[in-house]
Amino acid sequence: MKLLVFLNEHHVQYEVIHHPQRFTAQELAQIEGVKGSQHAKVVMVKSNGSHQMTVLPSDRMLDLQKLDETTGKDWQIENEDEFKELFPDCETGAMPPFGSLYDLPTYVDASLTNNDTIVFEAGTHTDAIKMKYRDFEELAHQMVADLSIKSW
Repeated sequence: MKLLVFLNEHHVQYEVIHHPQRFTAQELAQIEGVKGSQHAKVVMVKSNGSHQMTVLPSDRMLDLQKLDETTGKDWQIENEDEFKELFPDCETGAMPPFGSLYDLPTYVDASLTNNDTIVFEAGTHTDAIKMKYRDFEELAHQMVADLSIKSW
């Protein structure tokens, strides 16, 4: 898998968490034993045919107005059929929050930076990665901005 090769090439310490199949970010945070603020979920957006990855904690919702103001573009949330071909090595909806692995610009919600560790899906609906946020930040080549509102 592209993600594990990438992490190993950069000598990053991480833990693989195997879990029963789940599909919502809230369920995943619960089954992985972490707070919603520590579980990073990916929300894909598009603008004029361009795709972009946003990453935020599972206890928050993407605020499109904030994203529009941050980027100067009008974005729409994509459905899975619109982006699944961008992640050929991942199960649909289980892509990791490393847009750089897929040549996608990536914005990370500022609230995620408050964590020492984060957990995110590792390309399947039954595997997750737990790693230090600092390592994620160094490798992800993302832009950080206030992009979300509290959801639960």
